[in-house]
Amino acid sequence: MRLALYQCPPGPDDRAGNLRRLREAAQRAASQGADLLVCPEMFVSGYNIGAARVAALAEAAGGSTAAAIATIARDNDLGILYGYPESNPDGAPFNSVQLIDRHGERRANYRKTHLYGDLDRSQFSPSDEAAAVFELDGWKIGLLICFDVEFPEAVRSLALAGADLILVPTANMRPYEFVAEVLVPCRAYENQVFLAYANFQGVEGELDYCGLSSVVAPDGQVLARASQAEELLIADLDPERLAMARAGFSYLKLRRPLLYRS
Repeated sequence: MRLALYQCPPGPDDRAGNLRRLREAAQRAASQGADLLVCPEMFVSGYNIGAARVAALAEAAGGSTAAAIATIARDNDLGILYGYPESNPDGAPFNSVQLIDRHGERRANYRKTHLYGDLDRSQFSPSDEAAAVFELDGWKIGLLICFDVEFPEAVRSLALAGADLILVPTANMRPYEFVAEVLVPCRAYENQVFLAYANFQGVEGELDYCGLSSVVAPDGQVLARASQAEELLIADLDPERLAMARAGFSYLKLRRPLLYRS
């Protein structure tokens, strides 16, 4: 699989402009042979836009934004993972990501389970539904969002469910560069999975996004890392690296769960 990560400045409260940018990024990714394009957290609406605007822009997973992105995916023959505010009849919207495949079919939708700080909690409802693994082009894939990846159990649960690749749209800001630089490679290594972390760069209100989007191999090697500028990051994922990382020993097989009970 050839993976493309779109590291870009946020487009707060500009759905039309963000869809135009997405089409341009999809065209560039497709021209480089990408199979899947990953965008940051809340890409469609912007992240730091306030609870009222999040609620106003929220829509169903199968709404008009999904239809527009399905067209972009079909036109460019590649899958697209994007973040958006998902409507919630029982409260504040969910912070969600959705993957639409190259045929324009909705394949997976995930709602953020771990909300970070007052900003997240003021705008969104946390999901109580655990992330699941699905298959795309022969790859077993799991989805998380931003702060989720900082919880070892979230990544481990996907690895135990058979994930080969975990995709993490994020909106990580300074001074938390260590998450991208240290924690993300560690999560890939300790679970022996590919992990892709797609971040914003630039400023949105008081938030200064740190960029540093990356793709990490199951042995912890960083296959590609962006700087702190706008960038379309490309990385090739070789399934043989999964087999090699797991051949000598397997963290998952060597676990002793009975010892970990609280």
